[in-house]
Amino acid sequence: MSTLRRRLREDRGQLSVLILGLTVIAMTLIIGGLAVTSVHISRMRLLDAADAAALAATDEGARRIYDEGLGTDLPLDDALVQQTAAEHLASRGRPHGLEAWSVAPGTGSPDGRTAVVRLTAEADLPLVGGLLESLGGSVTVTVESRARAAVRTAP
Repeated sequence: MSTLRRRLREDRGQLSVLILGLTVIAMTLIIGGLAVTSVHISRMRLLDAADAAALAATDEGARRIYDEGLGTDLPLDDALVQQTAAEHLASRGRPHGLEAWSVAPGTGSPDGRTAVVRLTAEADLPLVGGLLESLGGSVTVTVESRARAAVRTAP
């Protein structure tokens, strides 16, 4: 009997270590899942802003038709798309979950008919954002949206 008691005494506390280890693993997975979900939601909000900015650029090109006359294509150029996208971002509030946002290189009109808007932003991560920032890092999200308005003349 004494060897059985000795064995039981030696095993005391090992279950607590196991529970503590499993709790740490579970919390790490939960916090990681929250961070990944937050980045995805931030990406979707940024994509929404890029879609709206690209649409605003094509609308501005359509307004030019009234000023300059009807041509064969929508009169878009890089400067118009970049300016319209920047004005659109300045006019709307930055969505929750984004630290900073800006128009990224690549915004413009490659063919004079399509507005391409690229936006970049720093995602604000819950629970781990401060730790990541203290380590000198951040999560940058970049999205691209395209809009095209067809100009058709009546036969």
